Amino acid sequence: MRDTTETPEDRAPGPPREEGSGVLPGGLPAELPEPRGCLFALSQPPLMLFLAVIGALVLLAAVHDLFLL
Repeated sequence: MRDTTETPEDRAPGPPREEGSGVLPGGLPAELPEPRGCLFALSQPPLMLFLAVIGALVLLAAVHDLFLL
């Protein structure tokens, strides 16, 4: 299970970032990774499977109401 304690800078827990100046050796600024938000949680496979089952049940109920009643 992943540690969900609060982290500095309000970012999701993950591997520690190296502290640096943000500049690559070639002189170009390094691209900082974007923080992960709630869409990261929605992309997890168990949640997607659950949402697919719920969506299928809602679709089945709608088809039943429209065509069989």
